[in-house]
Amino acid sequence: MAKKKEENRVLKKTLRQLSPGTPVREALENILGARTGALIVMGWSPRIEAMMEGGFRLDVELTPARLYELAKLDGAIILCSQCKKILFANAQLNPDPAIPSQETGIRHRIAERVAKQTEEVVISISQRRSIITVYQGAVRYALRDVSVIINKANQALQTLEKYRNVLRQTLVSLSALEFEDLASFNDVFLVLRRVEMVLRVAEMIERYIVELGTEGRLIEMQLEELLSNVEEEALLLVRDYAADGIEPEKVLEQLRRDVADALSDNNALAKMLGHSGPAILETAASPRGYRILDKIPRLPMPVIENLVEQFGTLQGVLRAGEEVLDEVEGIGEARARNIRSGLGRLREQIFIERHL
Repeated sequence: MAKKKEENRVLKKTLRQLSPGTPVREALENILGARTGALIVMGWSPRIEAMMEGGFRLDVELTPARLYELAKLDGAIILCSQCKKILFANAQLNPDPAIPSQETGIRHRIAERVAKQTEEVVISISQRRSIITVYQGAVRYALRDVSVIINKANQALQTLEKYRNVLRQTLVSLSALEFEDLASFNDVFLVLRRVEMVLRVAEMIERYIVELGTEGRLIEMQLEELLSNVEEEALLLVRDYAADGIEPEKVLEQLRRDVADALSDNNALAKMLGHSGPAILETAASPRGYRILDKIPRLPMPVIENLVEQFGTLQGVLRAGEEVLDEVEGIGEARARNIRSGLGRLREQIFIERHL
């Protein structure tokens, strides 16, 4: 999974260089429209030099027009890694023929083998099929038309909105159980699964945004709106229920890494939170109170941490009167009154939302 994540990270970087609005993408679209075909290497290294024959050195600034005109030649075009200069044109590349390739066309086979042998980004444009294919190491990715990507991104946004609404209702149910001191670890694990479903769909949309470049700004704004406070609330949830010494950020990172089967395993989720044993699944879980207290307006995190340290659990805070709250460091008479009234309003609001 770590290898897959690294491949996705590298691919995102490459897609950003090839997104609409960039000089390289403009040239690729022109080449595709002219049905010319091309083989472009986005990087220069000793390994590329060792397999290259012929061609001529240019070392000129990259412009869409230059790249388009040079693609009319038969050989490969070699760019610098930053895609700012065209280094060589009409070059013949001779990768190791023993490297396996699933491609059928000569240009695509060369591109795939060069990418696998050198780890450079290689672009192959099919003259016959009108497809732009990107190879990087063992990764193969076909660039799609902007309208197709926007359509897929909008579909993913609709899915994300549904998942976000389900997550919101699940959090409301958990909050109500926390106020009643009836929450269990099963309830917590259900929320964590909902959180991860939301974050995984969001990760898919982020790739679409990268691939869309300047065309993806509206989708990016919608994504930010739908993801508002999701990760922050998830981190507070982990702080509420994880064993001492567990870092919330690492728990969320592990959730993203693990496959879907692991997310359905409550024992695996319990282990992530630092708990073990089958009995923990049905054990009553009393939250420390970070997540609920964070919803009270104008209550800074240092004060919340003082409250948790003083009372240990959310129920301890709920049972404390204003006079007892007033004694906690950072809480005066006015803030103690605000905490009491804020918790009361929050509880009433949650119980109303629970039955909507």
